[in-house]
Amino acid sequence: MLQRTIIDLLSNVWPTLFLFTIIISSLRIAYLIHNKVKVVLYKELLTLGFILYIMFLFYVVTFQDVDWSTSNFIPFKEIMRYEFGSKLFIKNILGNMLMFLPYGFFIGYYVRSEKWYVGFSLSLITSISIEITQMLIGRVFDIDDIMLNMIGGMLGFYIFIYLNKFKNNLPAFFKSDFFLNFCVIAVIILIVLYLFNFISIGGIL
Repeated sequence: MLQRTIIDLLSNVWPTLFLFTIIISSLRIAYLIHNKVKVVLYKELLTLGFILYIMFLFYVVTFQDVDWSTSNFIPFKEIMRYEFGSKLFIKNILGNMLMFLPYGFFIGYYVRSEKWYVGFSLSLITSISIEITQMLIGRVFDIDDIMLNMIGGMLGFYIFIYLNKFKNNLPAFFKSDFFLNFCVIAVIILIVLYLFNFISIGGIL
């Protein structure tokens, strides 16, 4: 279900993502070469991933597909409409949480703070901004989406914190740029294999 949704979105945004990746990557490579800056591959890939994620999020936010719905300002009203485990539950409940999970992870990665209110406030600001933007462009405002985004954002935030703590307690080799480069590349390969149906990850994903 989630796999199909992501592929459908990618089929619409891949030209923009492709061109943007070429432009940003070529500019960044030129900068690194010209200024003789040490290249740390996993950091470059994570930064590129964050930029592409924001562009992907922008498409989801601005895509006009809500003629069937109206704005909701009552907490849990929309959440309670979906039967647990149904396709609509997976798409609208889990989807909204998972959509914000990377954002929370990147908050932890860039801000480098373990204080809960950092992840909470930044996720809240972004989620409210998204809902207001949707309302202003003719889509809908949904307070339940904000709550679900917040859950996803905080999950991603704490995932980074615990992964970072785990990394700090590892032997030196496992904290080296070489090993981290390998890990990030491996994750990218697994995501690509999953999206192209070479591997499966559970029944829901």
